[in-house]
Amino acid sequence: MARKATVLAALGAFATLLAGCSGTASPAGSTAGTLSVVASTNVYGQIAEAVGGDAVTVTSLIASSAQDPHEFEPSAGDQLKVQRADLLIENGGGYDPFLDALVGASGTTAPVITAAQLSPEWPADDDTSTHTDDADHAHDHLEGFNEHVFYDPATMGLLAEAIAQQLGSLDPARAAEFTQNAKTFADGTAALEDSLATIARTHAGARVFVTEPLPLYLTDAAGLENATPSAFSEAVEGGQDVPPATLLDALRVLSSGEVKVVITNAQAAGAETTQVEDAAGAAGIPVLKFSEILPDGTTYLGWMQGNIDQLAKALGA
Repeated sequence: MARKATVLAALGAFATLLAGCSGTASPAGSTAGTLSVVASTNVYGQIAEAVGGDAVTVTSLIASSAQDPHEFEPSAGDQLKVQRADLLIENGGGYDPFLDALVGASGTTAPVITAAQLSPEWPADDDTSTHTDDADHAHDHLEGFNEHVFYDPATMGLLAEAIAQQLGSLDPARAAEFTQNAKTFADGTAALEDSLATIARTHAGARVFVTEPLPLYLTDAAGLENATPSAFSEAVEGGQDVPPATLLDALRVLSSGEVKVVITNAQAAGAETTQVEDAAGAAGIPVLKFSEILPDGTTYLGWMQGNIDQLAKALGA
């Protein structure tokens, strides 16, 4: 069964369950004296920690790199966390519809920051409500929009500013602290952009193959060209079987001698991805595995710099 269909079915059933158990919850959702922040994944949770410091208690609904965000099914306990939150952070763009379902069922009035809407690539004419209890609608991916905005350091810098603004509204006495923390974080994302520009100066136009659109914001900023047949990456991302003709096209690209690096999703392995990795190995092409979830014990800035360093090394920068 396609990954998307599985998630939609689970969300539909879960939204019904939540509607039946969304009674009044205690307002206490954090350590005494701190603001409660709930993020869809630990990528956003860590950024919230960087901005909020000891003024926030952060809960990430997906906190393990062993979890696949596309197959995550929230629990009633997760709804309670959402009900008690002072601030919610999601990716949006169809990436984490489970948070939309939780927000819709809980009736919370806490502000929700949607990272995707901060991206310069977000469709200006999109009027879709991000927060809805219609699970089918919430999971729809915007046509032509790459929702993996956490691989765009510039957008994450803007996210840090948005978090600081919301936290400052909730705790005005510490607003200046939040603003300074966000600036420090944004300085870090600017350094990531500098690292990508360094790659672009030497390797602009080099061709890469990506099994999913996950790293494209990063590779685009590095000046690299996506050589992947679009039908291949769309099928893999959607959890669908890759048509035989499309797979052959992909394998021809890999054997052409033009691809310098292959990047796969560490959390979404499948038969087609394995074939790509095998073909890359046979052709002597470096294979990098990038994840969607922050590895344990790392920060966003450290994680993304590590990805950039891997890319530079694979290209011979």
